[in-house]
Amino acid sequence: MTDKELTELIKKVSQNYFGKPFIHKANFNNRLQTTGGRFHLKDKHIDINPKILDKYGKDELIGVIKHELVHYHLYISGLPSQHKDKEFKYLLKKVGGSRYAPPMKYTGKSRTRHQYICSNCGLEYLRVKKIDTKRYVCGKCGGKLIFVKDINH
Repeated sequence: MTDKELTELIKKVSQNYFGKPFIHKANFNNRLQTTGGRFHLKDKHIDINPKILDKYGKDELIGVIKHELVHYHLYISGLPSQHKDKEFKYLLKKVGGSRYAPPMKYTGKSRTRHQYICSNCGLEYLRVKKIDTKRYVCGKCGGKLIFVKDINH
């Protein structure tokens, strides 16, 4: 789907569910990581995360579009348009938009945890960063820390 097709889809959804026109532009934004979309107050355009369409399909995309259009139409009307506002919650429920973006699974490297144990009291430490056992001691008793193993998550 191109940006032009996305704008046409948003215009159609706006007219069908809100009875009002969408007169600005919309585009896909690959830089969005955790959000489904974003409404820009300054120039009133809408960004949509292309991963929504790729991963979840057109139905979920329309739910995200409805969510952003709720922000758009409330803001244009001069009404409160934040997530916490009752007008926003009411209109979102009325049109059946998505309250939250679907989860975007993290695809980065798994984190290695380093396990240490205190030689005196036996307290276990799990850390992302390595600890210099010559420099640092147990926070509970001041005993010597001993490296046990790396745990991959």
